[in-house]
Amino acid sequence: MRHFPLTRGAGVGFKPQHFEALFADTSRVDLLEIHAENYFGDGGLLHFQLERLHALLPLSIHGVGLSLGGAAPLNTQHLQQLKRLCERYPPALVSEHLAWAGDGHQFLGDLLPIAYTSATLARTVDHVAQLQDVLGRRVLIENPATYLTFSDSHLREAEFLAELSARSGCALLLDLNNLLVTCHNNGGTPEQYLRSLPLEDVGEIHLAGHSQRQLSNGRSLLIDDHGSAVSDQTWLLYQQLLGMIGPRPTIIEWDNDVPTWDVLLHEVGMARRPQQEQGHAA
Repeated sequence: MRHFPLTRGAGVGFKPQHFEALFADTSRVDLLEIHAENYFGDGGLLHFQLERLHALLPLSIHGVGLSLGGAAPLNTQHLQQLKRLCERYPPALVSEHLAWAGDGHQFLGDLLPIAYTSATLARTVDHVAQLQDVLGRRVLIENPATYLTFSDSHLREAEFLAELSARSGCALLLDLNNLLVTCHNNGGTPEQYLRSLPLEDVGEIHLAGHSQRQLSNGRSLLIDDHGSAVSDQTWLLYQQLLGMIGPRPTIIEWDNDVPTWDVLLHEVGMARRPQQEQGHAA
């Protein structure tokens, strides 16, 4: 089933252990997100579940391993597997991370930061263009959670994303938890960050939890761990953002210490509420 267009609603990053509860009543979520690489195989339980859910709910396919910001050429096998997945389960949204994960010879299994330079920007524009050409659609690129800055970066992260969108034609997936983590760890404010983005190009929002670690120098570090409820600060920023751009498809991410389905539904309801209030006000 095709579900287009998708301009609002709230859902979850799908976990197989929640299939029975979700399949019994899909009315309390508006969309589902999956990590693309988990579905590159041909069959098994994951596909059994996804085939049934895809017939009932719009799908967001989120890639975590393409290494768009890396120096190595994109892995053509990975691109073709992603294309086949999108053909098998036509999604409403497709997204990838602004990060790198390998050097062309080995996959490091992490979302590693990039230097925000003109050279990196040009390379990432080419990679995003290649991805969009292969899939035949506009993709969304997600802002990372960062813990350091590179001395040779001469662009701010939001400026880098704005240029990437302008030059490649991609849309943006704005992860508000990542934004808060980055600003806390590396300086700047969420308001300054948002002002530097082409907010009209934000096509999806991620919400997640984080943890805090005290450092020996007296400072604290926020860790994007996806292991807890969305923080009050993130909810406040979410409401502010919706006031600026209106409703957007929103995903609750909770990948570690995964809670019960009822807990996730509470978070989805929290994300739905301001969107519905805006609809009533209109």
